Amino acid sequence: MRAVILAAGYATRLRPLTDRVPKQLLPVGGRPILDRLLDKIDDVEEVESIHVVTNARFAADFESWATQRSEPAVVRIVNDGTLTNDDRLGAIGDISLAVREERLEGADLLVIAGDNLFDFSLADFVAFWRGKGAASCLAVHDVVDRELARQYGVVALDEADRVISFVEKPAEPESTLAGTATYLYHREHVPLIEVYLAERNPADQPGNLVAWLHTRRPMFGYRLAGEWFDIGTPEQLLEADNRLRAREGLPQRADYSLTA
Repeated sequence: MRAVILAAGYATRLRPLTDRVPKQLLPVGGRPILDRLLDKIDDVEEVESIHVVTNARFAADFESWATQRSEPAVVRIVNDGTLTNDDRLGAIGDISLAVREERLEGADLLVIAGDNLFDFSLADFVAFWRGKGAASCLAVHDVVDRELARQYGVVALDEADRVISFVEKPAEPESTLAGTATYLYHREHVPLIEVYLAERNPADQPGNLVAWLHTRRPMFGYRLAGEWFDIGTPEQLLEADNRLRAREGLPQRADYSLTA
């Protein structure tokens, strides 16, 4: 199994913070978001290597960050060559790039958005997926409120937790189960990413691949336990920072700061 972390976006809603620092390296609760995510990946013994896909603007920042880590799984930085939000490859385009450049064909893929913060165990997620045979899987979180669900990719599951519907930001959500940009793609399904892109489907929003794939191959939803933080706006960043600062015994802040 190989892990692919998507970190090539430009986080325009968090400017000016993200003019200087990529969102994934912003400290939350005193530690970079990406460090917290790697703690979770380290719990998955099957992961042989971690491939962080970023852009040309921030590649050096990620290279510097990666030099601080040598084990248990090696971290490799993949530069997608883009410089602005206007020429980005999109999340699905970046997965495809990582598969080609890092020669990940034939491997199961654990794909996670690099700004993902959650409590659940990725090892438990993998164990759930392993029990489903030749299938792919995504982690879902119940946001409870249908109004809030409109902001996410909304998932409907059958009684066996198989995905029967996935709609990005629906006007009328069928459920309050939101996709969390955490996926497991079975090695037999990985080549279908190129088929998806060859059909000129949208290259951005990783949920679009789920919406396409679940009608062609088995895909299941893993209902995650605990908290999940969606960090897209300054308000969400401050909330996540303070929630994690409270866990670490750090004082609360009225305004977000890059300092610990």
